[in-house]
Order: sequence, then structure tokens, then C-alpha cells
Amino acid sequence: SAASDVYKRQVVEGDKAAQAESLIAAAEEARKKAASVGGEWRDTADMIKSAQTLAGAGEFDKAIEAAAAAKFQAERGYEQAMAEKGAGFPEYMRNAVK
Repeated sequence: SAASDVYKRQVVEGDKAAQAESLIAAAEEARKKAASVGGEWRDTADMIKSAQTLAGAGEFDKAIEAAAAAKFQAERGYEQAMAEKGAGFPEYMRNAVK
């Protein structure tokens, strides 16, 4: 029936809204973690704002996509910063100098 189709659509949209909200929160946490080690990439915060705007407009698929991309960038930024902290003089060279 038309009523059950509307209900199903509302349930799906509700699930997508919850998914977008959860992913936006995860992206923001990942951004903060990256920022804490100096690894926040330039566009990450803007991507999160964009995801929030899209979710607010009911564009949940696009919001999920934007939040996932922001989370990915934040995680890579954190990894990059941590890798660069360890870069420089390799351990075996430090040991050889002792």
C-alpha cells in the first residue's frame, strides 16, 4: 500500500539520518585526533561542515559520502603526522652513533 511505502521510506531516511549523524561525529573525532598531533589536513573541517549542512537539508546520501571522506582524510592526516614524527634519523643509525 501507499502508506506502507511511505513508512518504509521514512524508516530508510531515518536510518540514513542516523548513519550520517554517526559518521559526522566520527569524522569530527578523527579530525580532533589528527589536530592533536599537528596532522589536520586543510580541507577536513570544511568537509565536516559540508556534511552537516547536507544532513540538515535531508541530503543524507551526500552527507554520508562527505563525512566518510572527511573521516578518511583525518585518519590519513593522523597517520602522516605520526609517521613524520618517527622520520628522520633511523633507530639503527642512532644506535651506530652511540
